[in-house]
Amino acid sequence: MRGARSAKWVAGAIVVALAATACGGGSGDKGDSSKKGALAGYVSIDVGEPQKPLMPADTNESNGAYVIRALFTQLLDFDEKGEIVYANAESVTTKDSKTWTVKLKPGWKFHNGEPVTAQSYVDAWNWYANAKNNQQNAFWFSDIAGYEDVHPDKGEPKSDKMSGLKVVDDTTFTIELKDQVPYFNYKLGYTTFAPLPKAFYDDPKAFGQKPIGNGPYKFEKWVHKKLIQVKAWDGYQGPNKAQNKGIQFKHYATLEAAYQDVVSGNLDIIRQVGPTDLPKYKQDLGDGAIEQPYAAIQTLVPAFYSKTFKGVDPKVLQGLSMAIDRDTITKTVLNNTRTPAKGFVPPQVKGNQDLNTDIFTYNPAKAKQLIKEGGGVPGNKIWIQYNTDGGHKEWVTAVCESIRNATGIDCVGDPKPDFATDLEARDKNEVKSMYRGGWVADYPININFLKELYHSKAESNNGRFSDKEIDKLMEKGDNAASLDEAVKAYQEVEKKLVDKMPSIPLWYYRINGGHGKNVDNVTINYQGDIQLYKVTVK
Repeated sequence: MRGARSAKWVAGAIVVALAATACGGGSGDKGDSSKKGALAGYVSIDVGEPQKPLMPADTNESNGAYVIRALFTQLLDFDEKGEIVYANAESVTTKDSKTWTVKLKPGWKFHNGEPVTAQSYVDAWNWYANAKNNQQNAFWFSDIAGYEDVHPDKGEPKSDKMSGLKVVDDTTFTIELKDQVPYFNYKLGYTTFAPLPKAFYDDPKAFGQKPIGNGPYKFEKWVHKKLIQVKAWDGYQGPNKAQNKGIQFKHYATLEAAYQDVVSGNLDIIRQVGPTDLPKYKQDLGDGAIEQPYAAIQTLVPAFYSKTFKGVDPKVLQGLSMAIDRDTITKTVLNNTRTPAKGFVPPQVKGNQDLNTDIFTYNPAKAKQLIKEGGGVPGNKIWIQYNTDGGHKEWVTAVCESIRNATGIDCVGDPKPDFATDLEARDKNEVKSMYRGGWVADYPININFLKELYHSKAESNNGRFSDKEIDKLMEKGDNAASLDEAVKAYQEVEKKLVDKMPSIPLWYYRINGGHGKNVDNVTINYQGDIQLYKVTVK
């Protein structure tokens, strides 16, 4: 997810970082005087302004995803190792990978007291998928029979219901897919499959500003570009029940400002320390320092509609890849907090492989040769778009310098003031030539890093890469007889991507964050997310 779960674009350079706006001390609430502006028993964390209203299927980046996961719970989730854990579902079963039966745990309710039923899921999924509702993650429902009726490529929807969804009783529904998809249950762990209460349909726009979920936390308030606050919900029955009284998601203009508040005790948790503070954060935070690899990758994504890369020969992109000295940049600029990429998929997911190619290895002579053979770069100049609030400037500058020195091609950064502005430029096809892409797993399979980013119809394919051969290979994997066969088929997709170069993999992520002395039990899952429900306040 533009930052990890799903299709979650990652906001931060040195991980899922930050923020959108005014540096935030406190919310102005009264409470525990040991922390400026803090509420007693609440945990505070740096999370920037979400790009969109708080609706599960319209949230496609890491800032909004943190809040959505607190407010909503879907059928299943994953543990720290990426294994399935049932949440709202009692079971999700299939005999043929085409028809799936979902049984819900009885007694679950939304925060307004309404029961969570099979109909809650079916109605929500039909609404999410409907083209009229313009949800960013509608593509996630495309496996379901009847998707084309609610989301045609052109024209108006023929129906408001997908034929593949059937309610059996209050706690049972079935999902019929167009074809067998052996990994479909893994996709259900993404928050975009969350249910909705009836109140949503009365006024979706208002709901997005004040959502009613079924998750471990209940919405309290959203002070835009400053604070989102949620409180622990006593009626929650899931496995991830809150161990604290609530969460304050605070917004900061820079990683450095957030870090200073952690050091001074005015912020509990920082997801990612910025480049300036990386050399000293372990000393400053002591036992509160966090360092851990997780399932995410940093890339450079060409805009294939741009003057620079429209109709580009992949050899040019292979050459640019070989012009980047990943080893030196990760060791120096990124202070050994990243691992140079060997492929398009990070190590922590099923199907990761070393592609055994020199395309990701620094070689100036070969870089020049490939770029020349591919016809060169129009205007001999490229731009790399990035958000300035995520700690990216330093490494973008280093990558550009490496490309310039190796090839003579001019390379400059194209900074956007915040992550939301960066994403809007991608969505509107306004990228000059390249943007920095960061992707964290929505589910722990290689397919998530390939289909969601490089299928011609994938919503998060913001470079607008389109290749019929790749789509066909993906279809073969989707229709495989087993999960293992699907993973192997997508390994073949990844091998073929080296010839196509829909992006330039740079390095795999590692979280380098930390917490202050006011909280305990701060743990990270395989997606690099802080497990906020586990955090306890001293």
